Amino acid sequence: MPVLNEASHVRAAVQSLLEQDYDGPFEVTLALGPSIDGTTELVEEMAAVDPRIRVVANEVGSTPAGLNIAIRASTFPVVIRVDAHSVLPRDYARIAVDTLQRTGADNVGGIMDAQGTAPFQKAVARAYSTRIGLGGTPLHVGGPEGEAETVYLGCFRRDSLLRVGMFDEGIKRGQDWELNRRLREHGGSVWFTPALKVIYRPRPSLSRLARQMVSTGLWRGELARRFPESNGMRYFAPPVMVLGVTIGILLGLAGLVQVLLGGPGWLLLGFLAPLAYLLIVVAATALSTRADGVRVALWFLVVLPCIHFCWGIGFLLGYLKLTNNISAHTGRHQ
Repeated sequence: MPVLNEASHVRAAVQSLLEQDYDGPFEVTLALGPSIDGTTELVEEMAAVDPRIRVVANEVGSTPAGLNIAIRASTFPVVIRVDAHSVLPRDYARIAVDTLQRTGADNVGGIMDAQGTAPFQKAVARAYSTRIGLGGTPLHVGGPEGEAETVYLGCFRRDSLLRVGMFDEGIKRGQDWELNRRLREHGGSVWFTPALKVIYRPRPSLSRLARQMVSTGLWRGELARRFPESNGMRYFAPPVMVLGVTIGILLGLAGLVQVLLGGPGWLLLGFLAPLAYLLIVVAATALSTRADGVRVALWFLVVLPCIHFCWGIGFLLGYLKLTNNISAHTGRHQ
């Protein structure tokens, strides 16, 4: 588990690991980045109490660097990647290892079960689990068991990780997808099973969600540019939407100028694009949040455009190769 500034989540995440019902021996390796919110003291306190917890320094602070440091420090033939925002069910390790042995896969993973506590987090969680939110991939919405392009987190054969060179430390986000791409390129397989469902706690504020989405979209755009043969059309939907709505607003404003100058104002039709998007957001809110209450629905009206626009803008910046200029400001928000 890479850990950086996660004082509010890391205790529950680590506790869920220590309570696994797996029969074999295991260790919990935490790659601790230079935190400033009390995470360091909290992690050291937990390690002092339970000898199964090992703490290794991640001076770089990035997620892929921390993962590689923890993998090198580990001693067992199976590596389970964990996120500090995740809470694993008690049977996770047992099911993951059983599936790894049963299928012969190099990596096994399941569903990111986003759950929130406050209305804002619940709205984000709902957006994550809908097709209009994050694209409807199996790792978000579920699906049948079988080979997959990528999975959430992952239970790996350690020798497979070493064979393909582990995580690419130059990729701050999307490193899971890129690693799974290399595993498949080298003749391995990535296996999805809905039996593995991990609780994930979304970001607790709109500003943190926005930063996360810009960073995620930026690196997804970078990966789309690097590996065009692996692109799916769903990755281009948010940036196309951003461009369409932006161009529509600009055309509509130009139409207003036309009218003020006595012209026909046909460019006002540009406002149809943002209006259509607004109607889609309202309809999605009505359909997706029926059981969540008014406060969650109101936040969903804000959260969904935040995800779409921040991710889409980030994608465009990454695809246009502006990653190096921006990653220093976005890559450290783990």
